[in-house]
Amino acid sequence: MNNKVPQSLADARFLGTQVRDDGSGPLVVSHQLGLSVVEGSDRGTQVKLSGVRLTIGTASGSELVLSDQTVSRRHCEILVRNEQYLLRDLGSTNGTLLNGTPVVEAYLTPGSVIQVGATQVLFEPTKKWERVAEPASDRFGEMFGASRPMREVFGLLARIASTDLSCLIMGETGTGKELAARALHSQSSRADKAFVVVDCGAMSATLTESELFGHEKGAFTGADRMRPGAFELADGGTIFLDEVGELPIHLQPKLLRALERREVKRLGASRSVDVDVRVVAATHRNLGSMIESKDFREDVYYRLAEVVITLPPLRERREDIALIAERMLRTLTPAGRPPLSLSTEAINELKGRPWLGNVRELRNTIKRAAALVQGSSIDTQSLGARQIRGSTQTGTMPALTGSYDIGDAPPPLHEGLPIKEARELWVAHMEKAYLKQVIQRFSGDLGAASEHAGVHRKSLERLLRQHQLKSQDLLDEEEAPEAVEA
Repeated sequence: MNNKVPQSLADARFLGTQVRDDGSGPLVVSHQLGLSVVEGSDRGTQVKLSGVRLTIGTASGSELVLSDQTVSRRHCEILVRNEQYLLRDLGSTNGTLLNGTPVVEAYLTPGSVIQVGATQVLFEPTKKWERVAEPASDRFGEMFGASRPMREVFGLLARIASTDLSCLIMGETGTGKELAARALHSQSSRADKAFVVVDCGAMSATLTESELFGHEKGAFTGADRMRPGAFELADGGTIFLDEVGELPIHLQPKLLRALERREVKRLGASRSVDVDVRVVAATHRNLGSMIESKDFREDVYYRLAEVVITLPPLRERREDIALIAERMLRTLTPAGRPPLSLSTEAINELKGRPWLGNVRELRNTIKRAAALVQGSSIDTQSLGARQIRGSTQTGTMPALTGSYDIGDAPPPLHEGLPIKEARELWVAHMEKAYLKQVIQRFSGDLGAASEHAGVHRKSLERLLRQHQLKSQDLLDEEEAPEAVEA
């Protein structure tokens, strides 16, 4: 079996547990977690749940709700991890036993007996593989594409939309991660409930906790009233954690608690509040590398990545560009204007551009052209000049995280992108140039270089990996003799 690794993850062990690719398209494995109470006051109670997580306790939000008073509210849980079943105690008062042995974490096998308090539960799992069929439609929600990569994405989104599986959407800036999240919500059973967006990259570190979990009146200076957080506002619906890779490391344990226990505690509160939310997260960051450098918690990753979906960049599905541009043109044509069209030359020009900002940049280009064109047909002149040139011969172009060769000259201004993305291009150039110089200055001594740079050594190593730099290569580059003309 050929398990494809998303481009933005460094190691196959960080893949979601639900999706595999055998070379003929994605497969989804459906796990059915079966529990039967065989001893205790709830004897005869049975639960069968399709999913990758099941909790046992007396709390009403548990999948197996027990009346046994020796059982904690959130006593323990069963997780699907790498096609195995993991039993975890959730800090219960009386502990969890597996086949008579106390455990904190242990892998289950079919027929295992779990004891919580005075209750014994028999574990009976099953699973089946399902091929994800490519849909006939060239759209899913507000996403468009007729290429095979996008049809596979649409098929997978359609397959998991009706579930409550947490989903991690990977992709470069501008590929449509929020559109995918909104489409998942709109086609789920939660569609009539709230869809709450939290931009983890746009909030200050001091306010992020309050934004996520809320606060009580007087919890901090300026908290003049109680305010529910995003998790409470999304109760019954979906919470979308955009750019989750930017979430400060000190807040990740609190996010983990919310994901594990399905409850949140407002700042300044003494009691927790139960929440029922589906979590969809997105990032353009390399979470695999961040986990290795201890900048992102692996346990949080596994909570979010029950399904991993990777959105391909626009340059890898150029056959979709004309379709997307023409659909955009219909909605972006100013009111009162006759319908606009794209000339053959304009379409060819669009197909040849690198699209560092992906679909978002394409939309900005079409919007500008529709506003400025004089006639009814958009030509190459109406599109404006390319803002950033790059080779399209290799089929690859740089991402906006700085992991590319930007040369010695700073990148040109690129008004085709929002200021946040345009700024990233400049910051990436500065970071890479700085790293080259500091590594060469200290002759490859990463300890001295990190001290000089004012960052932890692991942070420096992470930046080097992000920019695909190796200290030995930089030293070799510095020592290489200059070419002498004959």
